[in-house]
This record gives sequence, structure tokens and C-alpha cells, in this order.
Amino acid sequence: MTVDPDQLAALLDTAAGVLDAASSQFIAGHRAESAVAKKGNDFATEVDLAIERRVVAELTRLTGIGVHGEEFGGESLDAELVWVLDPIDGTFNYAAGSPMAAMLLALLWRGEPVLGLTWLPFIGQRYTAMAGGPVRCNGDALAALGPTVLAESVVGIGTFNIDSRGHYPGRYRAQVLANLSRRCSRVRMHGSTGIDLAFVSSGILGAAVSFGHHIWDHAAGVALVRAAGGIVTDLAGEPWTVSSPSALAAAPGAHEQMLELVSAAGEPEDYL
Repeated sequence: MTVDPDQLAALLDTAAGVLDAASSQFIAGHRAESAVAKKGNDFATEVDLAIERRVVAELTRLTGIGVHGEEFGGESLDAELVWVLDPIDGTFNYAAGSPMAAMLLALLWRGEPVLGLTWLPFIGQRYTAMAGGPVRCNGDALAALGPTVLAESVVGIGTFNIDSRGHYPGRYRAQVLANLSRRCSRVRMHGSTGIDLAFVSSGILGAAVSFGHHIWDHAAGVALVRAAGGIVTDLAGEPWTVSSPSALAAAPGAHEQMLELVSAAGEPEDYL
């Protein structure tokens, strides 16, 4: 890590202020209807679009660093420094009125997440971390993650359609879920990858599986989990990068067991 720690701390404070200022808009837009259709049955609300425009403009003005957002793209992920933003993670939850939705923001330095911010405005939690830790929730430093085992862990997993095809077919995901159900204490589907990763970083979850590949879903949470002393790879066990097709985050010990369970499901292409 060669980015100046004082510079990082100042950028973290600035970014936190920007997200704080957008939180009232996030809360006021709860239950917003779909405004933009995406692939499959995914969508964005007008609030997604408005918050992204607002945060991008403020971060660019205050830090001089470009932003890559979920809705509008923007700065190249190959830039030496780039913010990565998901204005509303858990959009289905948000539109339905569930409080399980978040704002996610990360700073990448040469492709590595060095700052992570995950805001959960409806439940009043603000997770932040710089590379090297610690993770903080509402400003209070959290304990580093110690070794744990799946039998004592709650595990988060992404939602899916059993009939879906693609890189990780629905039937493959169902088998991973079945394997998990036999080993861990409980399985949870929160419907927000960012929340799952933040909960791993704080020890609420022992592990989390994301079958998605979008950088804006993962970058903030990867920064949090790694700062907490956790491990993040893809489902094949390769270290997570901005081009990874999936994410597997866990505390030490639990991560090894998670990889065993995922491996036991076989190859995704066997389920096509």
C-alpha cells in the first residue's frame, strides 16, 4: 500500500460527508417505482439515477477523482485512482419498502479497493474502512475477524432463479445452497450484496457468497472485509480482482470450509 495514509483518511472523510448528505434523499425515495428497465427483470429507480448524479458531481468537485457508477458508467476502471459507486444496492428491496438497501462507494487504487464505505440509511449504520483496517461502524472501531467455523456461522447468499442459465446456472446455485444448509448454522438471503459483505466484515455473518460479477456490488465490501482481516476470493478460490466473475468473502477458517462446499457442487457448466 503506497497511497499516502493521510490522503486516504482525508478522502474517506470527504466521501463520508457526501454520502451523509445524500442519505435524506435515499430515505425519502423509499418505495420508488422502476424508471429504467435493465437486463432480465432488473431495473433502476429515479432515485438511483438522481443519487448517482449527485454523488458523482460532489465527489468529482471535492476530490478531483473520477467516478465509475452503476447507472451511468463514467471514469475508466483502469484509471490509477477511481471511485466506484452503487447508489442503491438492493433496488428490489428498496422499491418494495424493505430497509435492506445500501449506498456503496469504494476507492480503487490501481485496481485495488483501498477505501470502502457502505451506508445503510434505514437502519442507521455507516461502515467505513481504509486498507489495513480497522473497520468502523458509525465511527467506532470493530474488532478484527478471528478464526471461525461454518457450524457456528450465519452465511449470506445471493438470490437466484432456479431456471436461470449463464455463468452460474440456477441449479448450480441451488446445489451450493444445499451444501451450505448442511454445514452452517443458518443461511440468509438479504437481497443486497453490499450488506452481506458489510455484515461479514463486522462478524454478523461468517461468510457470504455472491454469484454476480459487477464491480459496484463488490468493491466497497471487499475493502471492508479485507480491512477486517477476512478473505475474499472468487468461487474458484482465486484472489478477488475487479474482473472476478463472483465473490466469496469469509472470516479465516470459514473461508477454507466455504471453498470445500463450493467445490463439492462441481463445475457450473455441468448444470447447463
